Amino acid sequence: MTVTTLRLDPVTSPLLQGVKHGFFTRQGGASTGVFEGLNCGQGSGDQAEIVAMNRLKVADAMGVAPDHLVTLHQVHSAEAVIVDGPLTERPRADAAVTAVPGLALAILTADCQPVLFHDPQARVIGAAHAGWRGALDGVLEATLAAMERLGARVDRVRAVIGPSISQRAYEVGQDLIERFLDDDPNSARYFGNGAPGKYQFDLPGYGLGRLRAAGVAEAAWSGHCTYDDERLFYSFRRTTHRGEADYGRLMSAIRL
Repeated sequence: MTVTTLRLDPVTSPLLQGVKHGFFTRQGGASTGVFEGLNCGQGSGDQAEIVAMNRLKVADAMGVAPDHLVTLHQVHSAEAVIVDGPLTERPRADAAVTAVPGLALAILTADCQPVLFHDPQARVIGAAHAGWRGALDGVLEATLAAMERLGARVDRVRAVIGPSISQRAYEVGQDLIERFLDDDPNSARYFGNGAPGKYQFDLPGYGLGRLRAAGVAEAAWSGHCTYDDERLFYSFRRTTHRGEADYGRLMSAIRL
C-alpha cells in the first residue's frame, strides 16, 4: 500500500454544495507505519507532532486557523453541543453544531459514521460521530435538536453520511441485534444473515433510516466502505482482524 504525502482529496457531496466540507481520506498525510497517511487521531499512538501536522493540513484545507478547527472528546454518546467560538477544552460529546462563520466542526472516525448537516436557509451546520451505540441512543436526532435551537428547521436540513463500514464487512452477534429490536422491531430490516449465529449490520442504512424518520429534507450516504478500501481509509475492524497494534483516525469537517 502506498499513500501519497502531498495532496488532500476529501470526499464531498452535492447535497452540501454551498458550504465548505470534506470527508478527508488518509491521502495527503505525513504519518508512517500503520498510521500511514493523514492520521488526525490525537488518541492514537502516532507521534503527536505528526498528528498535529496532519490536523494543520486539514485546517488549511478548510480555510480556518488551527484553533478554529473544533473537535470533541468523543465517547460514543448521544450528546450534542452548541459551539460559538474556539474551544480551550474538548467537551465530552459526539456532535457539535454552530451558526458562527469561520468555525469548522470536525469529528473523527475509523468505521463509525461521520455525519455532516446543513440548513442552508438558517445557515446552521452540524457534525456527528455515529457508531452503532450513538446512533441507537439518538445522537443524530440530538444534533438536529441542537441545530433547531440555533434557528434551523429539520425539514430544511441536508445530512450526509460519509465513509463508514458497510453491511458486507460488519458482522455482529445476537446480543447486538436484540438491543436494536428491543428499541424498535422494525430495525430487523438492517440486519442480514451471516455466519451461523451472526448477522451483517447495515450501519449507514440504519443512520439513513433514523435521519429520514426525523424528517430531514434530504439524506445520503457517500457509498464508501472504510473496511474495504485500505488505500483511502482507516478501519478499526480491519486493524482488529489483522491483530495490528493501532490504527489511524479519519477527519470529517464542515464550516460556514
